[in-house]
Amino acid sequence: MNRIIGFRQGPRAAAAYVRSSPGTYVWLLILFLTTVALHHMSPEFEQHFLRRRSTNIHELSRNPVRVLFTSAMWIDGGHWVPYAVLYTLFHAQAERWLGTPRWLAVCAAAHVFATLISELALLMAIRNGHAPHAAVNTLDIGVSYALAGVMAVLAYRIAAPWRYPYLVALLAFYTVPLTTSRTFTDFGHFLSVLIGLACYPLVRGRGKAWNPKETLATLWVNVRA
Repeated sequence: MNRIIGFRQGPRAAAAYVRSSPGTYVWLLILFLTTVALHHMSPEFEQHFLRRRSTNIHELSRNPVRVLFTSAMWIDGGHWVPYAVLYTLFHAQAERWLGTPRWLAVCAAAHVFATLISELALLMAIRNGHAPHAAVNTLDIGVSYALAGVMAVLAYRIAAPWRYPYLVALLAFYTVPLTTSRTFTDFGHFLSVLIGLACYPLVRGRGKAWNPKETLATLWVNVRA
């Protein structure tokens, strides 16, 4: 009987979890629909279509507000499932903790500022002859800057000393590509992490930090019971 009740509560618990972070799952739904749309486009048309919604230098100089918004509604590569996992692990947690408005503020700050600064760096590289002029039309869409910013701000959700290994791993993950490939996208990801960490004022007063040790202790008690 308990197993039947638990089985019935599973979908209800999942629905409650989704309702607790509506912005995350509305965004995921949009990404699912746009990904399906991409799979119905020819490769040639897809590139042209995405380039019009890209935050490259050319499009930013024409309509920055439009492309900053639309670029966050598409996934380059067409693989939606990994983002569903990452959104659940990071975005949903941050939205439940911060509330939708503050979570959106972190996402917007990381996406907008990392995009503008990294594209400005690319523009300077073009003008100094360190990058080809064709780079003004580089395809630059996706949600990774916002994700990196949210992953960074979640460091404040974790109690010390557990916070520090998380921060080290996060910084290493985004710093190593910056020192090896040195693309403007790697630079943008690194900036997103710094912007997320700079969002500390938004996390003040959001309750007690999560202590993994306490969670493990609670799970152990429940298992033994």
